[in-house]
Amino acid sequence: MSTATEHVLILDFGSQVTQLIARRIRECGVYAEIVPYSISLDALLDASPRGVVLSGGPSSVYDSDAPLLSFRIEELADTYGIPVLGICYGLQLIAHQSGGRVVPANRREYGRADLWIDGDDLLFAGVPSPTAVWMSHGDAVADLPVEYHAIAHTESAPFAAVRHRQLPIRGVQFHPEVHHTEYGVRMLENFVRRICSCSAQWTPAQFIATTIEDIQRQVGLRGVVCALSGGVDSTVAAVLVHRAIGEQLHCIHVDTGLMRAGESETIERLFRQHFDIPLTVVNASALFLERLRGVTDPEQKRKIIGHTFIEVFEHHAEHFADVAFLVQGTLYPDVIESQSVKGPSATIKSHHNVGGLPDVMQLELVEPFRELFKDEVRAVGRALGVPEWFIERHPFPGPGLAIRIVGDVTPERLTILRHADEIFIEELHSAGLYTSIWQAFAVLVPVHTVGVMGDSRTYEHVCVLRAVTSTDGMTADWYPLPHQVLGRIASRITNEVRGINRVCYDVTSKPPATIEWE
Repeated sequence: MSTATEHVLILDFGSQVTQLIARRIRECGVYAEIVPYSISLDALLDASPRGVVLSGGPSSVYDSDAPLLSFRIEELADTYGIPVLGICYGLQLIAHQSGGRVVPANRREYGRADLWIDGDDLLFAGVPSPTAVWMSHGDAVADLPVEYHAIAHTESAPFAAVRHRQLPIRGVQFHPEVHHTEYGVRMLENFVRRICSCSAQWTPAQFIATTIEDIQRQVGLRGVVCALSGGVDSTVAAVLVHRAIGEQLHCIHVDTGLMRAGESETIERLFRQHFDIPLTVVNASALFLERLRGVTDPEQKRKIIGHTFIEVFEHHAEHFADVAFLVQGTLYPDVIESQSVKGPSATIKSHHNVGGLPDVMQLELVEPFRELFKDEVRAVGRALGVPEWFIERHPFPGPGLAIRIVGDVTPERLTILRHADEIFIEELHSAGLYTSIWQAFAVLVPVHTVGVMGDSRTYEHVCVLRAVTSTDGMTADWYPLPHQVLGRIASRITNEVRGINRVCYDVTSKPPATIEWE
């Protein structure tokens, strides 16, 4: 559990937006942690939360395999004084467990609805009536338990929000965590600040101070090694660990030859000049390209890159005889996605990460960001003095350009793609669009098309541009680039990049596609 002194637990019943509940509560300055709905009462009490949120979920409470709690809600609030907020399925579970009746709704409610607040309740302090909320449910509470009463309604839902008459238990049928609910963040803030009596202690400065103490306590006087990919997570982690232990940290950057234009030079300049942190740079591009020669299967590419990275990194880490720890930029979504609510999830693709290193090197992990979302890592980076131009960089996959070249990875194709990608990013910056986009990149596909340049016929590569918006990469929408900007990018690429004569734009969301092409 978290080192945060005040926190709220979110019991996950399988909602697609459970992470969003945590993010919204953290925006209120209160730490929120997600745990499986199956948590025991003893384990929950050991965590000492100030409040508990029951997430939504796809199940119906009357299903034979419905996810149910192992304890009674009233016991949590009455015996232990812990406030509870149920969201969507969470509300229905409260009603079902307390003797109410939940049935399939006469009219399923999906989308915007006007919420009318009935009377005064702390949950709705500062919220106007009516206010827009977002509904997404096929079941509804037909009869409330006798101890409960309605505190808000919509046209289709007389029990859109309810509360226990004596205990600090509330439930809402709508989703306050989504941005479509106009005052949703205010409602969540009212719950954690007014009802749970939490103060705003979850700040970057507080996190940095606490984490530095934790790292110093964990590491002692032993050495720590960190693999610097050039991404935001590993960079901020290295700066934070260096703040804690200084020269005990040994940073290694492996240039795989699959980097973006100027990537290795940028990370070397940032660490040596801006932060004055020693850095070992290893150019292993020839080895990576040799092992990737003729390989076209995406999973095989990832595995080759991962294994080669481990080999190179291990070889150079052994030069530091005192090393006993490995810094890893594990984020909170990586942790909670491994806690499946209703069983294991399908593997969409392997993730290249230095997560394979501990099994090989037998190093103990230092994972300062296990509690953080991506945007929180960026906030910590700002507080540590990492330059804004670096903090706002788009995510870049561990396998690099190898998974943006569909098919065989060759030096020639890498040069073509690297140049096209550089032009794309330059133009996004020029248009003032870069920071509005989660991730943007160019892809080289194994297709040649006929073109005309001057009076000559060409038969060259197709380049596909991809730009998406997202909050955490789990889902994504394609970004509607203005036609004028798209035209300028396409013109520059076809004019300046020898080997490309056609540019296309990917307008597929995730799902059904992934963000990367391989």
